[in-house]
Parts: sequence; C-alpha cells; structure tokens
Amino acid sequence: MSSSSTPKPTSSPQTSGAARLLQRQLKEMKTAKDLPGISVGLVKESNIFEWEVVLMINDDCKYYGGAYFRALMTFPPSYPLMPPKLVFQTPIPFHPNIYDNGELCISILHPPEDDKYGYESAAERWSPVQTPETILLSVISLFSEPNDESPANLDAAKLLRAEREGGPKEFRKRVRRCVRESLGED
Repeated sequence: MSSSSTPKPTSSPQTSGAARLLQRQLKEMKTAKDLPGISVGLVKESNIFEWEVVLMINDDCKYYGGAYFRALMTFPPSYPLMPPKLVFQTPIPFHPNIYDNGELCISILHPPEDDKYGYESAAERWSPVQTPETILLSVISLFSEPNDESPANLDAAKLLRAEREGGPKEFRKRVRRCVRESLGED
C-alpha cells in the first residue's frame, strides 16, 4: 500500500515533534482495548507519517452485513496543527462522504480556517485536539449516519435521500454490493 508520491517529511523541530506525537498516538491505539473495529499500523516502519487503517464496520449500521474497509491516513509534517488526509483503498465504499478517488470528506479533516462557502463553522473544522482515534471514531459514525447535506459523492447522497423518503432501495443495493466487495465476495 505504499504511496511513492507522498513526500517524506524533512527533519525539523516541528517534524520531529509531530513524529514523536504520532509514535505515541499509534502505540496508544494499538494497545487500546476500547477501539473495536479499528486496526492501525504503519505502511512502512520507516515512516510514522503514513498509517494503514482497517475499519471493520458492524452489522448495525447502514453498511448492512458488516464490511472491512482499508484506508491510508497520511499526516502532514505540520501535524497536529494541520489535519491528516484519509483515503480509502479499493474497493472504495459507496458513501455520500467519500469521493470517487477514495478521499474522505468530513469537516474535522478540513483545514482550520474559515469555510469559503460558509457551510461549516470554524468549530466544526480541524483542531489540534483531534487525534487519529477521534478521527477514526468519527469515520465509523459516518458509516452509521452518512451526511447527505454536503456530499462528496452526489449519486450516493441522492440515492440515500430518495430511500429515506420512501423511494426505491437503490442506495441499500449499492451498499450491499460494496460490502460484498470489501469482504472479497464479488
């Protein structure tokens, strides 16, 4: 899952501080007993700024039947002042908040600046109090309650809205197909 296009952070006091923080946060997540459904590790042992994530989505959410989704979480050298990026790997979940290229669109991963469209308040955007753990818990929450108000995947949002309004269960069909792919059944 290595990404050769991701630049390796240069050594600076801020980068080494970010690296130490990420090492601590990774260790805490690996030893946490209260994070069911989340598995994290490094893509390469030599790069603390790239994490491989596996999310095991349970049967109780909109992703009927449970699923295993892999993602790459890439942290900038300026972490925790700036947010990481989370990109789902193939198969990419069919979800209103995930772009076709797999990139997750969630307010807490948007830079801590004013939203030029006025949709998000500054309090909803990235803050250094967020951690990889809180990010991934928010992502799991998005699988239970997708946000169709500001969609990254317009087709998924339209199908979800139609289904919520009593229309055809096309969203559910697409999600089931996505779940089967994630489990290697398609």
